[in-house]
Amino acid sequence: MTNKQLKQQDLQYIFHPCTQMKDHEVLPLTPIKKAKGVYLEDFDGNKYIDGISSWWVNTLGHNNKFINKYITKQLNKLEHVLLAGFTHKPAIKLAKKLVKITPKGLDKVFFADNGSSGIEVALKMAFHYYRNKGEVRPYFVSLGNSYHGETIGALSVSDMGLYKDIYNPMLIKTLQATSPKNQTKKEAIKSLKDMEKLLQNKSKQISAVIVEPLVQCAGNMNMYHKSYLSGLRELCTKYDVLLIADEVAVGFGRTGKLFACEHSQITPDFMVLSKGLTAGYLPLSIVMLKQKIYDIFYCDYDTKGAKSFLHSHSYTGNPLACSAALGSLAYLKKYKIIEQNQIKIKYIKQQLKRLKQFNNIINIRQTGMICAFDISGFQPQDRIGLKVYQEALKKGVLLRPLGNVIYFMPPYVITKKEIKRVFDVICKIIPNL
Repeated sequence: MTNKQLKQQDLQYIFHPCTQMKDHEVLPLTPIKKAKGVYLEDFDGNKYIDGISSWWVNTLGHNNKFINKYITKQLNKLEHVLLAGFTHKPAIKLAKKLVKITPKGLDKVFFADNGSSGIEVALKMAFHYYRNKGEVRPYFVSLGNSYHGETIGALSVSDMGLYKDIYNPMLIKTLQATSPKNQTKKEAIKSLKDMEKLLQNKSKQISAVIVEPLVQCAGNMNMYHKSYLSGLRELCTKYDVLLIADEVAVGFGRTGKLFACEHSQITPDFMVLSKGLTAGYLPLSIVMLKQKIYDIFYCDYDTKGAKSFLHSHSYTGNPLACSAALGSLAYLKKYKIIEQNQIKIKYIKQQLKRLKQFNNIINIRQTGMICAFDISGFQPQDRIGLKVYQEALKKGVLLRPLGNVIYFMPPYVITKKEIKRVFDVICKIIPNL
């Protein structure tokens, strides 16, 4: 089949996510036939560098033979079994590995299905933790400009009006503190002062503070200084409030270390993991938690279920997904990907300097394997990001901007030559906007 035939059939049946479907009257869909490494290929034979890791998940590239073997081997043994009252080797092996490699003190693993559901688990468990201690703490604190997902709880602790405003009447109670506006230590200190004022006044009503460590990805790729995390850990400990680190997007090497929290050498009370966990192969999320939280739920059977954590998903701990995660972790270790990325991080930094020649590019920034910049001089209705997306796609590069923010978050298997090609395309597009 051709691209044209598939587009017609798609639009007849499919309602796409984060899409105004009417746009597709003039904005063509791109049917993808196959993928390998950093390249996507459509049904007409056109190839595109996946500059966004397909919504930040394909950290190790598409169709990775190493990970494929882990999944196919498991497929011939066990495809799924419930995780209530049953268990299996991939789940046990994965839990054991994650306890070993995550920040010290995260000793228990709770399985869920995706990033948003992982956030829901952390929120519910934090609230329930205090209920089991005889306290009712209805509030959560998140940062301005934050994004944690699109299920009800995750959306409640986000600050993305485009996604959130329409649902405000049905969302849970939350509070918001100021987010650091940039990567300076001065901004980190300023925002920590704001957070402390909030905790001083409301700590006994707050279950947890939730943050995206170092990079607010969907929040226009806002980046902040690592000292904010260490300061926040101290404040949460001081005021007896739990700390949730949402590492869904930034975990597994994206920031230059295996986990973003490592930059500040902190251990949160919860760490939510997904996306790069399975290198984009299958839906899976993990909530890492401290022993003290696990212990508060450990008790004799209660017929009312008051102390038990009654939360489950049908595909929790799916063996195939766990095997994909084990393959991903093994690949990271065997090929020393985190170490190899340091070379690519430096090269991306060099390429970013090329953008300083353009007057309409501002706020150039980078954290590890994530970089971004803003295009100035345009109004939202100009949809300048959409124009960049269309022009880049014509030139064989997939970039999916956030408004007027253009970001680059490639699979780790990308080469210097391919990185340069992406920046060559950007430099050709910018002067013609």
